[in-house]
Amino acid sequence: MTKQLSASKLRSAYQRMLLIREFELRVERLFLAGKITGTAHLCIGQEATAVGAAMALRKSDALTSTHRGHGHFLARGGNPDRIMAELYGKRSGYSGGRGGSQFMADYRLGYLGANGITGGSLSLATGVALAARLQNSSRVTLCFFGDGASNQGSFHECLNMAALWQLPVIFLCENNGYAMSMPVARSIAGGSIVNRAQAYGMAGEETDGNDLEMVYRAVTDARRRAAKGDGPSLIECHTYRYCGHSRGDPCVYRAPAETVSWRKRDPIQRMRRILLTRGVMAPGEHRLLMQETRRRVQQSVAYAEADAWPKAASLTEGVFA
Repeated sequence: MTKQLSASKLRSAYQRMLLIREFELRVERLFLAGKITGTAHLCIGQEATAVGAAMALRKSDALTSTHRGHGHFLARGGNPDRIMAELYGKRSGYSGGRGGSQFMADYRLGYLGANGITGGSLSLATGVALAARLQNSSRVTLCFFGDGASNQGSFHECLNMAALWQLPVIFLCENNGYAMSMPVARSIAGGSIVNRAQAYGMAGEETDGNDLEMVYRAVTDARRRAAKGDGPSLIECHTYRYCGHSRGDPCVYRAPAETVSWRKRDPIQRMRRILLTRGVMAPGEHRLLMQETRRRVQQSVAYAEADAWPKAASLTEGVFA
């Protein structure tokens, strides 16, 4: 039975969720202002899934992300300054300014990177888990993917292989209701992603992705099974992105009432109520934490804007063609 999170861990989780929310809101404004170019897929509204899952891992574990990866990276401990610098295309960004939103990694954190290919994280995570098994390592790999990726062939191939070889991997689906503009109800046969775990003989759990403690418990239990050699797990976390699929998506395919309904289940507001009810946070303290978080995000923007551009002579470094 997973123990309840301590007051200090709850507070830390809340601050991390605030950081992700404020970082993403700022990135959205910077794109609209033309300060950042290219594209970005924001995770506003999905903070509890990222933080709750990352908290359940150990430092030695690995994590693979998706095209919507800023929140996963920050949840794992990524430096906001370097993430913002990468979005600006600056030299001290995680990929030297070359990768942008979808191509950042920090192997020291066990964060193996975002991925521009739908379902690309599944194959990477399965390979890392296989390596851990062959090396007799205690490392467990957590794989984030979206509901759209569950219809890729790689999803079935990887779950089948992981189950056959009892690999130490956790497949975590962030089901935010839409694959781009395609609603889950129209794309998932049988209406459930987690039920597919039964076909591969692995543990499956469905949970509220906007409830940090529920996500934490589900991933903690799955990690325990993987570390014991009991094989992979499939977790389906129901959540919601308030923004569009990417920067240019006006969300005309969603009814306004739907978004209003999900905002009533906002993960940060829910977490704030928990902290107040349990006496972890004093009334009015939220305002101070928000101010502190906004200053931290503004610091990352200032850092990125002051950072140098990559040298032209380095343009071909890391290019394999």
